[in-house]
Amino acid sequence: MKLQRKNRVRALAVGALAVSGALALTACGSDDTTAGSGGSGSAKTSNIKCEGKGKLLASGSSAQKNAMDVWVQNYSGACKDTEINYQPTGSGAGVTTFLQGQTAFAGSDSALKPDEVTKSKQVCKGGQAVDLPMVGGPIAVGYNVPGVDNLVLDAPTLAKIFDSKITKWNDAAIKKLNPDAKLPDLKIQAFHRSDDSGTTDNFTKYLKGAAPGDWKHEPAKKWEGTGGQAASGSAGVSSQVKQTSGAISYFELSYATSGKIPTVKLNTGAKAPVEATVDNASKAISEAKQVGKGNDLALQLNYTTKAEGAYPITLVTYEIACDKGNKAETLPATKSFLTYISSKDGQAALKDLGYAPLPTEIADKVRSTVATLS
Repeated sequence: MKLQRKNRVRALAVGALAVSGALALTACGSDDTTAGSGGSGSAKTSNIKCEGKGKLLASGSSAQKNAMDVWVQNYSGACKDTEINYQPTGSGAGVTTFLQGQTAFAGSDSALKPDEVTKSKQVCKGGQAVDLPMVGGPIAVGYNVPGVDNLVLDAPTLAKIFDSKITKWNDAAIKKLNPDAKLPDLKIQAFHRSDDSGTTDNFTKYLKGAAPGDWKHEPAKKWEGTGGQAASGSAGVSSQVKQTSGAISYFELSYATSGKIPTVKLNTGAKAPVEATVDNASKAISEAKQVGKGNDLALQLNYTTKAEGAYPITLVTYEIACDKGNKAETLPATKSFLTYISSKDGQAALKDLGYAPLPTEIADKVRSTVATLS
């Protein structure tokens, strides 16, 4: 029943996209108008306050695409006078476009670097860009190994797989972690992102943090590992795993769920291997610490947790916006949309899609900060 519900939500989102074309959906209404009930997906739309008119352009993280699809659809069902166009171009491209002043906000699975904050002051007149955490969830490690539907790996083994040091599925290290599995003598096809990706940044932060002896590369949005094959976006790498025998890659959980791709359980040192689930990711994200200053809500995640049931390969997607100096023609709609997606109703839509709603304390800070954007 739950799977049917997930598929139904996605089908509605995809249908809306097909009608609108190129992700341009009708969204917001006249100033200071509270929307009536309606819309689709898990979230209620009766509390959406529609403000602003015109086009609202945004781009970035492909990890949050499935969330954005439903958020925009729900919002468009309540508000009518603004087109919201979110392009899932990848975190790196999204930040670059935002810093060029071409979009109202960007989605990024990594917080802004100091030099990016400095550059943002040219776009945010009298202010700077801030990181607003909005979407949490696990980075699933999906695989396609014939005859194997239950696979356990640990950080050192994953590091060696993605750095081309383990190249066969029946390698001794994998056998040791899976003594009862019938592992084939099959070449491992490790796929990574070709685009600059916050998902890559977080995945390699996990490898570096949990297996520093086996992952010598510095975490980055750009893939630094040895060998492997590349594909663009979360959709690209997950599609390659689904169609390639022997494949393995990393992507946001909803891509595994919608593609029916089995995912790796992690041996973290806890009593039992930990599955990539929303609840297990939430346990790990709850250990995050705020490292941003003032209105910047950047978080430091704990990639090395050994807590029972805590899945450590997680990411938080930030919406990046100007704290001050937003363009007058897009500010009302930007605040209205960000207010909705950070609201209890907006966050409630996430869990059915394979995302982790923000912890209450963090969500409250996000809403308070969005209210002060100017």
